[in-house]
Amino acid sequence: MTPGLQKMWISFIAMGFMIISLFSIYFSRYKLKGFFKIVTAVIAYILMVLAGLIILFVVLSGPTN
Repeated sequence: MTPGLQKMWISFIAMGFMIISLFSIYFSRYKLKGFFKIVTAVIAYILMVLAGLIILFVVLSGPTN
């Protein structure tokens, strides 16, 4: 697998994390209550930060040959 293809799959994983965190934040704010609300929100924000770091890595690593 070429480095460009690896970067593509890594960025797809980061986008998936963002989608999961988007739905998790929605459910934690409007649908859940109590303990599950807090746990879901914490997991969602961790996934959002992780996705941001992955995208930052992909962008700053530069183009491939």
